Amino acid sequence: MAITGDSLSQFHVLAVDDSLIDRKLIERLLKTSSYQVTTVDSGSKALKFLGLQEDEQSNPDTPYVSPNNHQEMEVNLIITDYCMPGMTGYDLLKKVKESSSLRNIPVVIMSSENVPSRITRCLEEGAEEFFLKPVRLSDLNRLKPHMMKTKIKNQKQEEQEELEIPAIQSEEQKQPVQQPSSQPQPESQPQPSALLLQPNNNKRKAMEEGLSPDRTRPRYNGITTMV
Repeated sequence: MAITGDSLSQFHVLAVDDSLIDRKLIERLLKTSSYQVTTVDSGSKALKFLGLQEDEQSNPDTPYVSPNNHQEMEVNLIITDYCMPGMTGYDLLKKVKESSSLRNIPVVIMSSENVPSRITRCLEEGAEEFFLKPVRLSDLNRLKPHMMKTKIKNQKQEEQEELEIPAIQSEEQKQPVQQPSSQPQPESQPQPSALLLQPNNNKRKAMEEGLSPDRTRPRYNGITTMV
């Protein structure tokens, strides 16, 4: 499914920075690029916004900035500062990539310090980009391909799931309905019918007649048996 220009304006970016000035700057640049923006001031608040709970307690007096449509819009990209008190941007990156439900969200790291080992570590952990502050509008143009790739991937996955559901239902309908099994009842022994008993009765009668006194002794006419 192709992504049109109108749908690009619906991309939602979560920006994380403990510096109010930097947070306002990145928010303005993102809105200039027609993105929906939500900004928070700590990694723990970012996780809370994403639906993940974090044990670390942040300062309740710290302002929570511009929660636009909280939990009502899908987050298409996270851009976070690297150096923050408590949870760093690198820690946030690891939390996101460890989550089965969030790992597909692209993460971009920002830092005012150009430290090659830090950049390499973030990219190896799964960050899509590493921007040096101050972030420029030209930097944000590099965000679109990452969000488009993820959105297309999610749409294909949803379409695949929609195709699999009817296939599963069709397969279930083809299978014969099995009646609930019950314990087999012991078969009752058939009672012998009158017709079956009749030959046995006749046979018994014949045997009784054969054992009658008149028929038990053989008759010998005028013959004496010598012992």
